[in-house]
Amino acid sequence: MSTGDLPTGTVHVPDGLSWWAATPGGPDWLRSLPGLIAACAREWGLALDRPFEPGSVAWVAPATLPDGRRAVLKVGRPDGESDLEADALAHWAGAGAVALLAHDRERGALLIERCEPGTQLWSIEDEDQAFGIAAGVLRELWRPAPEGVPFRTVADQAERWARVLPERWERHGRPCPRRLVDHAVELATTLGRSQPEQVLCHQDAHGGNMLLDGERWVAIDPKPLVGERAFDLASSLRDRRPTLLEAADPLAVVARRLDLYVDHLGVDRERARGWGIVHALAWGLTEDGTQADLLACAELLAKA
Repeated sequence: MSTGDLPTGTVHVPDGLSWWAATPGGPDWLRSLPGLIAACAREWGLALDRPFEPGSVAWVAPATLPDGRRAVLKVGRPDGESDLEADALAHWAGAGAVALLAHDRERGALLIERCEPGTQLWSIEDEDQAFGIAAGVLRELWRPAPEGVPFRTVADQAERWARVLPERWERHGRPCPRRLVDHAVELATTLGRSQPEQVLCHQDAHGGNMLLDGERWVAIDPKPLVGERAFDLASSLRDRRPTLLEAADPLAVVARRLDLYVDHLGVDRERARGWGIVHALAWGLTEDGTQADLLACAELLAKA
């Protein structure tokens, strides 16, 4: 793709984004996407390569700036969870997270530094090593949220989850034991109201969202919330789900992960485990349906 006068017809939209067509307003956004991308390319003078495949939530492609710097253009549809992604990246300013180069809130576009080689943390098979690296990244990210940015809070989310989880469970055919839902509701209520010092959390800090940039590891794709540190381990505790759920002793794997984070980060083990249960159920019982592997992880954490 060329810069400046990029014809919208040359913009490839990965098949992985087609699911947006079944969501309210999704077809209009998909139709507008080529134009949004072309406008960003013109405004920022970008040379764009084909987008990364398969593409699941946002349109993301390698880009080159006029001065030769290598970047990544991300154009996404506002979805609530990621609306303040740019504000979080700006706050972290390249410490523990990919650096933000430019942002167009109206278009839902971010221009970020390109991580090279860009290897995912999932590539490291040794869990002790991988989770030790993840702990180091989280330690860099965890700092008080900036003033004046309307980040959502874990407390508010926990209150909402406690309210909606039983209804979702019923509506989706009771896909897990009721005792698990009741336990998550109790945890969301008690943990949400008793948080210690709060920081800006990434919320989705799994190994696919941590990339190698030179000799350092950085986080990408935050879904920022302000809350306690123990909350931010929820996504990581259930990471590598296919191998976790198929392990000979998955309880031992989860227990080992909890122990590693306690050792590296000093978080409260039971609060981290509790938030892991709540978050797995909240993301496994959505408005639109269920995700069986997340529900399985919630059950696993409840036994750990």
